Amino acid sequence: MENIELEKVASQVRRDIVRMVSAVNSGHPGGSLGCADFLTVLYFDVMKHNSANFSMEAKNEDVFYLSNGHISPVWYSVLARSGYFPVAELSTFRKLSSRLQGHPSTDKKLPGVRMASGSLGQGLSNALGTAQAKKLDGDKSIVYTLHGDGELQEGQIWEAAMYAAAYKVDNLIATIDFNGRQIDGDTDNVLSLGNLEQKWQAFGWEVLHMDGHNMADIRATLSKAKSMTGNGKPIVIIMTTEMGQGVDYMMGSHKWHGVAPNAEQLENALSQLEETLGDY
Repeated sequence: MENIELEKVASQVRRDIVRMVSAVNSGHPGGSLGCADFLTVLYFDVMKHNSANFSMEAKNEDVFYLSNGHISPVWYSVLARSGYFPVAELSTFRKLSSRLQGHPSTDKKLPGVRMASGSLGQGLSNALGTAQAKKLDGDKSIVYTLHGDGELQEGQIWEAAMYAAAYKVDNLIATIDFNGRQIDGDTDNVLSLGNLEQKWQAFGWEVLHMDGHNMADIRATLSKAKSMTGNGKPIVIIMTTEMGQGVDYMMGSHKWHGVAPNAEQLENALSQLEETLGDY
């Protein structure tokens, strides 16, 4: 896809996000909106995946794990828009018996989801197991993960980071949503992350930086990351984003981390987001 086409998909994804969370007055719009561009590029331009024939084994397919599972609205939208399940099913988000739970789960057998997430800190460990299994099977595919920056306050992340470098898990590309905000405020005020580039380098990882709202930069950085796989080191991308990107009144604050817009706020948000693929 060209950048302009990807931007149109991302705009529709953002419309899906605000409509989903507003409909049930529940969910996490801030981080979801911030990661819409990245996940659009990943699923529509970068990953080798088969939405028409989903399997848990993912043999000879790239795999994605959403570690910060609370931003499920953006993932569900991208999965639906890329063909994993009907777009109309987005209307069941967070409803009783829905396959689209507030945090992704495997018991509902939703195509595209290979691990339950929401308890922060676990995604990198799961990804390592998959990445090592692929190497043992001679599968050249890549494992991708996404993590919140506040999630890096979890100790399990750094245990996994140490393990990945020690065992040369070099078919893994982790991305950090570096928006500087979490549910309780700015990360610097809650628990400062320090210099993330130096931290990851000290743990033995290759580190790249990326503008999470620039389609050309996202594509170029992911392409570079892919070219660096197979060289004995895991790769992490520090992706700068804005929480609530695309909706002016949600940007610049942590307050929309887990608050749904009301009907009036929804209309305001939708007026700022172009409908490009048709609302569900």
